[in-house]
Amino acid sequence: MQMNCVKKAAVREVRVYLLEGSPHTLSNMSGFAQKYSEEYLRSMGVIVKTSTIVKNYDGEKVTLNNGEVIPTSNVIWSAGVTGNLIEGIPAGSVLPNGRIRVDRINRVEGLPDVFAIGDVAYMETGKYPKGHPQLANVAIGQGKNLAKNLRKIVEGKTDLKPYEYRNLGTMATVGRNKAVVDLPFVKFKGRFAWLVWMFLHLMLILSVRNKLVVFINWAWNYVTKNNSLRLILKDSD
Repeated sequence: MQMNCVKKAAVREVRVYLLEGSPHTLSNMSGFAQKYSEEYLRSMGVIVKTSTIVKNYDGEKVTLNNGEVIPTSNVIWSAGVTGNLIEGIPAGSVLPNGRIRVDRINRVEGLPDVFAIGDVAYMETGKYPKGHPQLANVAIGQGKNLAKNLRKIVEGKTDLKPYEYRNLGTMATVGRNKAVVDLPFVKFKGRFAWLVWMFLHLMLILSVRNKLVVFINWAWNYVTKNNSLRLILKDSD
């Protein structure tokens, strides 16, 4: 995603581009979610360009793979994460994107006593032949499954349980009162989806005290339309 704006420009003079390399936004979600996320973004004035890749940026302009040039001094890169390469991992076990090949119990290929979980782990299964989506639920599930298997290994047991991702649903928020929810049995969008997203994220916060503080902050920001987080920039002389 990149933002193109002029110094001291009014809001109406700001142009925001979303550059997506795949044919649709939210490529890991359903066509329903992809359609409405793009519609929401465009309704907010975002210029969405799919199947578009940044080829070069020189500090003043972005050059795209289709030859288009966007003049800008502001670029926000949000194209995912790449794991740090660790010395000793076999070259054949590392994919070009930095993910590490693991077996069904998250053991790194070629290293029987080394394990990897989460975003950095690339595990091929029948349901996910191109690896699992890089989501928190995958990392949490792999971590719990690996912990049980490590206990069995310590105890000398051999009945290790292969990891299988159970997709309980995926959610994404696009903006105020705008979200999409993919559940195995239903898909929905809009304000209710946004409230569901907010509630579930609130429930994932560990302590009751923190839940209360975050809820009060969210409620206040919603009513006042005021974001408590600020980035203050001083004009250079």
